[in-house]
Amino acid sequence: MSFTPAPWPRRLRSREWFEGSQKDQIYHRSWMKNQGLPADLFDGRPVIGICNTWSELTPCNAHLRDLAERVKHGIYEAGGLPLEFPVFSPGESSLRPTAMLYRNLCAMDVEEALRANPLDGVVLLAGCDKTTPALLMGAASVDMPAIVVSGGPMLNGWFQGERVGSGTALWQMSEAVKAGEMSNDEFLDAEQAMSRSPGSCNTMGTASTMASMAEALGMALSGNAAIPAVDSRRRVMAHLTGRRIVDMVKDDLKPSDILTKEAFENAIRVNGAIGGSTNAVIHLLAIAGRAEIDLSLDDWDRLGRDIPTIVNLMPSGKYLMEEFFYAGGLPVVIKRLGESGHLHRDALTVSGGTVWEEVKEVRNWNEDVIVPVEKALTESGGIAVLKGNLAPDGAVLKPSAATEKLMVHRGRAVVFEDIDDYKARIADPDLDVDENCILVMKNCGPRGYPGMAEVGNMGLPPKILKTGVKDMIRISDARMSGTAYGTVILHTAPEAARGGPLAIVQDGDVIEVDVPKRRLHLDISDEEMNRRLADWKTAAKRPAGGWEMLYHDHVEGAERGADLDFLRGRRGRAVGRESH
Repeated sequence: MSFTPAPWPRRLRSREWFEGSQKDQIYHRSWMKNQGLPADLFDGRPVIGICNTWSELTPCNAHLRDLAERVKHGIYEAGGLPLEFPVFSPGESSLRPTAMLYRNLCAMDVEEALRANPLDGVVLLAGCDKTTPALLMGAASVDMPAIVVSGGPMLNGWFQGERVGSGTALWQMSEAVKAGEMSNDEFLDAEQAMSRSPGSCNTMGTASTMASMAEALGMALSGNAAIPAVDSRRRVMAHLTGRRIVDMVKDDLKPSDILTKEAFENAIRVNGAIGGSTNAVIHLLAIAGRAEIDLSLDDWDRLGRDIPTIVNLMPSGKYLMEEFFYAGGLPVVIKRLGESGHLHRDALTVSGGTVWEEVKEVRNWNEDVIVPVEKALTESGGIAVLKGNLAPDGAVLKPSAATEKLMVHRGRAVVFEDIDDYKARIADPDLDVDENCILVMKNCGPRGYPGMAEVGNMGLPPKILKTGVKDMIRISDARMSGTAYGTVILHTAPEAARGGPLAIVQDGDVIEVDVPKRRLHLDISDEEMNRRLADWKTAAKRPAGGWEMLYHDHVEGAERGADLDFLRGRRGRAVGRESH
């Protein structure tokens, strides 16, 4: 794909605010000058927004103020005027009931801030899980030149001589405590090793996955995804991104030029190769909806089936993002896909060149981290999409994090009506469960939780853990953390709160799972299924008001990305001119 730059100079969007000697223009310029901006900064140069999700309540992003300054250096060097602004920051670690409830709110904030302000382009400063998709969603709807720079992962954690991966170690140690294999004092000691530097999760969790997705989509400069937050090269990346956005504005290189169907297909394949988070499914579906690209769960299943997982990172493997960067990072993975015929090489990127031009000369510096295909962690690393009478609209599973012997399984359902029911009963020694059972949890989807929290990786019953069993099949309409692992079937659609078949599963029902055949089946007759569905009544209550009510009323299903129905699509960057 080739890109023909637009003629320059041309009338920039920001000139509607700043060019001229009438009352409106003087009003806009004079207020801006109270920040000490010289008059010649309004001489026609492009105005570049720096959309910052910095927040001390979002630890992954708490260092982004420094990166914003580096971006400003690059923008000034290239002849632009940088103006930083905040947007809502949905932090994964502290926000309740779940950060996912607020992803769409952040995306709306981004969209309206971009459209309403005198901006010609924008640098999107992201890091924590939901911030990357939210910023891309908002930017795609406005469709002005935009580029992502990620905050980067934190450094490796170490405890008792072993790597401590964000999230993954927490789940492992928590289960070990319940199984009597680790003391609570040791668990508390390990806490000090879990987050030892600024940055986002150092596993291939959702934050690292979505940084990789931004790069694979072509919306970030090559190499952006894996540079550790505290590495000086992260600051260099921010600086170069600031330079690049000015040229993108000159060329009018927009998200709609980059976010093509081919770009999404590249990203889906990259996700399989890196063993990326199941959350990437829901986020890419939402971004595609904003970009007006026809993307479905079937695309995820089709494109991922023959992609081996070659990145040996937790939770699927051994290493962490720091080693991934030293090995060559995402460009090495993209090159490997290009060499094997699994890449649209001509897909355009924010560099102005093709994805293949960006990666064709890179080298792999550690084949234990980015492994050869013949040593792949799993031969089919893409997300598996299961369908059947239990999930007519689909459910997802991450094979690289699952147990092989459970890929074909038939078991008795042990049912929890919601997360509170699960918490109340899972540790009960009298719970009627054995290792062959399938744990089922309802009412944790987009509408049911609300917000579709990361509770799908249900911890196993302590009585099972104490027998030495480490994994069981778990099914829900929830999500799970990208740092989690196990044979966990997620995003079951339609969700229980909408009256999907998951809602009528009962204790003792037999469920059949056949991942190779992509089948998820509740073993009851059609007549019994229809009878139960006819008798079903929702237990969910409509929120009384505020954002939660708007979300409840308009959120779409997981199979469509869980965006709000009225936010899908592009609405452009035009805005009416206000007279003061």
